[in-house]
Amino acid sequence: MSTLSAHSSLDRDPDDNTVEIPGTRAPLVLHLETFAEVTSTVCRVAEARRAPMAWYVAFALSLSLLGFLGFCVTYLIFTGVGVWGLNNPVMWAFDITNFVFWVGIGHAGTLISAILFLFRQKWRTGINRFAEAMTIFAVICAGLFPGVHVGRVWFAYWLFPIPNQMDMWPQFRSPLLWDVFAVSTYFTVSLVFWYVGMVPDLATLRDRAKGKIQQIAYGLFALGWRGSNRHWHRYERAYLILAALSTPLVLSVHSVVSFDFATSQLPGWHTTIFPPYFVAGAIFSGFAMVLTLAVPARELFGLKDLITLRHLDNMNKVILATGCMVGYAYSMEFFVAWYSGAPFEKFAFVNRAFGQYWWAYWIMVSCNVITPQLFWFKSIRTSIPLMFILSIIVNVGMWFERFVIIVTSLANDFLPSSWDQFTPTWVDIGTMFGAFGLFFTLFLLFCRFLPMIAMAEVKAVMPAADPHHKQSHDHGRAH
Repeated sequence: MSTLSAHSSLDRDPDDNTVEIPGTRAPLVLHLETFAEVTSTVCRVAEARRAPMAWYVAFALSLSLLGFLGFCVTYLIFTGVGVWGLNNPVMWAFDITNFVFWVGIGHAGTLISAILFLFRQKWRTGINRFAEAMTIFAVICAGLFPGVHVGRVWFAYWLFPIPNQMDMWPQFRSPLLWDVFAVSTYFTVSLVFWYVGMVPDLATLRDRAKGKIQQIAYGLFALGWRGSNRHWHRYERAYLILAALSTPLVLSVHSVVSFDFATSQLPGWHTTIFPPYFVAGAIFSGFAMVLTLAVPARELFGLKDLITLRHLDNMNKVILATGCMVGYAYSMEFFVAWYSGAPFEKFAFVNRAFGQYWWAYWIMVSCNVITPQLFWFKSIRTSIPLMFILSIIVNVGMWFERFVIIVTSLANDFLPSSWDQFTPTWVDIGTMFGAFGLFFTLFLLFCRFLPMIAMAEVKAVMPAADPHHKQSHDHGRAH
């Protein structure tokens, strides 16, 4: 049974591995003629005795940031949230800013894996595996902040839907509890979806493993996969069901997160545009992070034949489209504030642009609205250094977007007598960078020991996957 039978239900064209781009044809897979070449290209990263030196440097830096995160969180627990720069009006700041940022980062993985799979977009095959892994690790980083921002972390179990006959906790009408349901469901479904899709590739690593420990480890997680017709049939069904379950989560999770703000009465938060605005922003930042990870990964691990310029170009187009949506949402916020006639709403948005946090607002606009417009030019969309720099700028801008939404609305609320300015402390900044350390530590371990590319899915879109490929190839030679 061919390893492609899992995707035998897909309609294939002999030329389906190419896409028309003016002046060129950008294939999905370059230079790799056989399935064995794909397998060896992907597996050699996990099978190598030593990783590239750059991997050790990046891992040491990430591990250092992770250790600093542990120190900051421990210091916070033993001392209290007073070590953050919070004050009377600004009760949320870096903690919830980082939470919303990391939840948004996780959206691209599910979009690439589930929605593009259902729409039979075969260009997803080169990037879906590590995009799914990015989703898992980003949600883990996001889950850290709701637990510690309550201050008394030993009461974190109040977040869970436990029996509440005294009607004291948890408050089921609170969007904060809705977050628990939404994020935990998103994490569970995404984790299962990622793992199920990886089972055939884990079996490949198991069969190629030379050490006893590797054989046992990969074999345990491969679940006895043999590549039989029955296994592929069950795999196809399970993958399709999980993709269907994951699709509504892309829209629902960040919509629920936006309800933390939209259901309040605070000027700057109380708006109905937040759910679609947050979803577009999440996809925007998520694709930027995929690009930030894909560019060095393809260089470091020799994956240029599998993560091609076509993949990067398509992701840049998605970033451009969602960046335009985010820019439209920014303008609509001002229009709604003006059209409402509410003086508090008008002041909130004018204050964002010209008040004490004007610098954060214009960093946000520059990074999220102006910078993505450069992707209209094909020369920039296909320039590796430029797209890498722009993807980092987009992620910086999306972090500032969450900061602007949360802090500016709280710092200047209804009563001028209670206004105050938030200034982050070293613990705020250390926790923020420490979360990046956690994320990159997990991602680097994934790159080192697990298949970064979905080998079975890549093989399904190769010309060799077409039953007429060899015949037409030989016929062309004869002529």
